[in-house]
Formats: sequence, structure tokens, C-alpha cells
Amino acid sequence: MNLFKVAIVGAAGLVGREFLAILEERKFPIAELVLFGSENSSGEILEFRNKSIQIELLNEENIEKAGVDIAFFSAGALVSQQFSPSFVKSGATVIDNSSAFRMDAAVPLIVPTVNGELLDSFPASGIIANPNCSTIQLMDFLSIVNEIYALTRITVDTYQSVSGAGIKGIDELQKQTLSLLSGSGAGESAVFPQRIAYNVIPHIGAFRPNGQSEEEMKMVLESRKILQLPDLKVDVTTVRVPVFHGHSEAVTCHCEHAVDIDAIKDDIISHPRLKLLDDIDELLYPTTVDVVGKDAIAIGRLRYGNGGEDEHVLQAWVVADNLRTGAALNAIMIAERLVEARG
Repeated sequence: MNLFKVAIVGAAGLVGREFLAILEERKFPIAELVLFGSENSSGEILEFRNKSIQIELLNEENIEKAGVDIAFFSAGALVSQQFSPSFVKSGATVIDNSSAFRMDAAVPLIVPTVNGELLDSFPASGIIANPNCSTIQLMDFLSIVNEIYALTRITVDTYQSVSGAGIKGIDELQKQTLSLLSGSGAGESAVFPQRIAYNVIPHIGAFRPNGQSEEEMKMVLESRKILQLPDLKVDVTTVRVPVFHGHSEAVTCHCEHAVDIDAIKDDIISHPRLKLLDDIDELLYPTTVDVVGKDAIAIGRLRYGNGGEDEHVLQAWVVADNLRTGAALNAIMIAERLVEARG
């Protein structure tokens, strides 16, 4: 088996640490691992395969010296825009977890179990975009629905945990909750636009002139690109909720053909990334508690729309670990598909 020199950019962040854990769990063929970070994290020591690795400062000199084959980026769009070209120039494949290149027509936006075939002829160096976490967890389910029943419209309401905003988001929820419980008031809201403790906020990312938030537009545009349905009607409302880990989504699929729910359940059961938790008699449906730290995307509450009367409308509840399944794992699965394609 070929071994690869791998880099993680943003290694000290929440997703960067997920990269480390999953690369080790899945025994990715690594000859050497290089960790990069900002001035704040450079010099920090992280563990990988019982070895201590020091985070190096991300700069042009260190990129050229590293000479890596595959670079996982999770350090924000500005960092990706500045430094991804340098890795590509040095011969690396960049798998970028930011929004920097997702809508670039020349850059593939990949969920391996949906459109992984786009990687089979990918060159030795270049940029591949990892979708938004809330998009990733929907794509496998929407793909199996579309394949047989032909999607015409989807409506999605998300309930997104604070870990999607990084460690600072987790800290803010924890501090506000403790402060409120002690009777001291919520205190400052620095990360989120409103108090997050004991609250829900229908606002993720800046608002655009069309009234949509950035997070909502990401899901609209990315869904169309991944599913290769440029005219798909997509309505999204993204909401931040006071949950530490895991995103939940209520999705309504409008289809050209009548849907067979039992057949959809069979497809979910046989799918490598999906897990069916759907038995209302037993009060069985997925929650974030069921998915944190796990690879599976859990599906439940399958039912027909319009009060159960319209077989052309399928409703579902979709839950996943946003840091693991919705970010790091998908990126690593992209790399695994590349390794397989390159022999």
C-alpha cells in the first residue's frame, strides 16, 4: 500500500482534532503527518499514533519544506484562499473544509457516497471542496430519494449546535448557562448575535439583501451542485440552538413520483452512511444524543406530507454529529476515495 505525507491545517481547532482522531481510527496510510496552525497554536503538541507532533506555523516557507501529498484544511475561508494555492503548487491535493471554493465551477464539491465518481480522474494536485456540515448530512438521504422518485423541491429547517461556531461557541453557551443558573444574568453575547442559553436564534451567518442568511444560501447552492440539480427548488431556515454537539434537520421532499416509504426505509438500512431509527410505537427517532461521536447519519420520523395524505411529499428528521460526520469524516472519505483511485 502506498503511504502519503499528510498535513492538517488548523490542527488545534475542533475539526482539526477530529481529523486526527478519525485518521488514526481508520488507519489512513500516512507516512508522515505535519500539523499547521496560526501563531496562537504553533508550538502546541498533539498526539497521533502514540507520537507527539508539534504544530508548525503556517507560512510559505514551511509549506514548501513540508512537501505533503494531501492537505486537510479547516482554518476558515481566508486562510484557505491564501495558502491552498501554495500547497497545490508544491504538488499536494487540498481537501478544504471552508466555504472558499465550494461554488467554484472548477472545484468539485464532494460527498463520496453521492458523487465520489468525480474524483476517479482527479489530478495529483488541486483543490477539492468539502461541503457545509448541514449540507453533508442531508445529501445521502436526498440522493436515494431523488434516484427513484425525482426531487422537485426540498424544504429544510435546521437546528444547529453551538460547536458549529467552534470552541468559542461552546464556551459561550456554557458560561451563559452557568451564569443564568447562578442568578447573575446571561452576560455578554460575543459569538452569537443573541443570547444562546435557553434560546433559539434563526440567524447563522450574515444576512444577504435577499433576506437569506449565509448558512441558508450555502445549503441552497451546495445541494443543487452536489445533486446535479441546478433547478431544484430549495427553501431553508437555519437555526442555532443551545445544544453543544450535533445538528438536527427537518426535511420535506416534494417528488415527481409517489414515494414508497417502506422502500425508502430499506434503502436507508442498506446504505453505508445512514442509520434508520424510526418506530413511533416505541418512541424511536434520532436525537443528537444518539449520534455524537458516531459516524452514522440517523434518519427517523418518515411520513407523508400534507397531514399524511400526499404520497408525493416525504418528511423526515435527519441527525448527525456536525464535527465528525458533517466535517472531518467526509473529508477523510474524500481522501480515501482518491487513494483508491490512484492505486
